Amino acid sequence: MSRIAKMPVELPSGVEANVNGQDLTIKGSKGSFDYVVHDSVVIEQQDNVLAFKPKNDADKNGWSMAGTMRALASNMVTGVSTGFEKKLELVGVGYRAQAQGNKLNLTLGFSHPVVHDIPEGITVETPSQTEIILRGIDKQKIGQTAAEIRAYRPPEPYKGKGVKYADERIIRKEAKKT
Repeated sequence: MSRIAKMPVELPSGVEANVNGQDLTIKGSKGSFDYVVHDSVVIEQQDNVLAFKPKNDADKNGWSMAGTMRALASNMVTGVSTGFEKKLELVGVGYRAQAQGNKLNLTLGFSHPVVHDIPEGITVETPSQTEIILRGIDKQKIGQTAAEIRAYRPPEPYKGKGVKYADERIIRKEAKKT
């Protein structure tokens, strides 16, 4: 049985949830989410608490799916109340980033500049030329966008050059000896 699924999701003040069959709608100050919950999961709402259970209690896959749906709902509640943020850093001589509207211009040592389109619902900010901050309400979309930006030039283990997450630790290798 899933330990995650047994924990209820508490709704903070300013966040409201509507359950209509398998449709879950969560609204908050930063935005709203509509999500269709898996068929093997039942949602129960009491005041400001959401509880997730499998339809068939003996089904092991039902418990795991209930845990997944509970985690997704918890991320939605956090997203519409406080939002999510992901920071990236550019390490290397001449590596620069500049945000222009919904596009991110990157200079990463290639013979051409890299232009990355930022999806709708995410805001990008560059406080300095070597920092990128992604903000939004959808945790999955922010993580995917950050991974796509990092994939242009992942950090290499010898000098540590590349695009890395702010909290990422690069394990360095020793150079070849003659």
